[in-house]
Amino acid sequence: MQQADQILHARWVIPVEPAREVLSEHSVIIRQERIVAVLPTALARRQYTAEREVELPRHALIPGFVNAHCHAAMSLLRGVADDLPLKIWLEEHIWPAEARWADREFVRDGSRLAAAEMLLGGTTCFNDMYFFPDETAAVAIEAGIRAVVGMIVIGFPTAWARSTREYLVNGQAVHDRFKGHPLIRTTFAPHAPYTVDDAALIQVATLAEELDLPVHMHVHETAHEVDTALATLGERPLARLDRLGLLSNRLVAVHMTQLTPAEIARAARAGISVVHCPESNLKLASGFCPLAQLLAAGVNCALGTDGAASNNDLDMLSEMRTAALLAKAVAGDPCAVPAHVALQMATLNGARALGLEQEIGSLVAGKSADVVAFDLGGVRAQPVYDPISQIIYAGHRDQVSDVWVAGRRVVQRGELTTMEAPRLVEMAERWRERIAKR
Repeated sequence: MQQADQILHARWVIPVEPAREVLSEHSVIIRQERIVAVLPTALARRQYTAEREVELPRHALIPGFVNAHCHAAMSLLRGVADDLPLKIWLEEHIWPAEARWADREFVRDGSRLAAAEMLLGGTTCFNDMYFFPDETAAVAIEAGIRAVVGMIVIGFPTAWARSTREYLVNGQAVHDRFKGHPLIRTTFAPHAPYTVDDAALIQVATLAEELDLPVHMHVHETAHEVDTALATLGERPLARLDRLGLLSNRLVAVHMTQLTPAEIARAARAGISVVHCPESNLKLASGFCPLAQLLAAGVNCALGTDGAASNNDLDMLSEMRTAALLAKAVAGDPCAVPAHVALQMATLNGARALGLEQEIGSLVAGKSADVVAFDLGGVRAQPVYDPISQIIYAGHRDQVSDVWVAGRRVVQRGELTTMEAPRLVEMAERWRERIAKR
């Protein structure tokens, strides 16, 4: 008998690699935070023993979700400016609110609220773009969730930085502080082509090459953005990024709702990753990402929630279902983005976008034990013919019962083990009272 730290015995294991595979009556063996093996349960019981063995006879084990784009701290602005166009929402409501409230305390508390929501919904890694990324990283460590924090650059002063130089200096200090931490990675995060000038983007491209980091950016989010760029600069934003040296496999391009066939082909050749945020795009009427065409061209497509101020939740299960259904309608093809592809977008593709595919995104030996137990035993989940389809088309985040990040059980039987939910509710209510008074 070989010794493991813990063994998870499940009705099904859905490893994501290879695609479509569903393993019945299988177990995941974990030792020193990593997956040692995925074996038939009968064989696992004969070959391994562990101090902790978790019986999950009505559950599917899946990789933890990778939320490839969010603004975690904006959870505290959930619902403050609903049902508005993006330009009005951003310029007349969100930016003024951030100017008033987005300090270290705001980011720390908002990130705590977001981390709790994501963990309870099965998200084990999130890619964040916001001010005071050091606070978000510290909260992620405290909560036990992976975070890729953005070294944000934006073309106006904020509480985080006053100039391009200060944004870059502060960001690199965050990178240096958390470099090597098992739960924290960094990206460069220029906000968008329309808020960052050429000189700053060139600096970002150079530094990203030097530090070997991704570049996380809103790109082609709306028709207005593209039309304005053409009118003022004479070129589309994607062409501008190409000219400035940013179109490469480092680029994590978020939204991408306005694309020509030539731009899709160029994105594929460059090896960029696209992060689709279907529910935020729908709510803000930003447009429809041509997801089926991007996937057909070979572009790595991941999923993100965007911030809770424009979604209004951080629910990756909901994003998967919306992405799959919307893609079928946009493409006019019911076969577009089948369930297993939606699951891959929310797991392995997100990991690839962030350069973490060797570490997370699938349940295979050698990877970190970032695992979600999804309960398929209840009435509303019956009957189960195909567990993947059931999760994507009929699943709800309340069915997430247990979550492990790097082998640590951070959600147990639907309850957080690293954070106190009642205190988070009290904290959020205090912020609501403060913000609502203004």
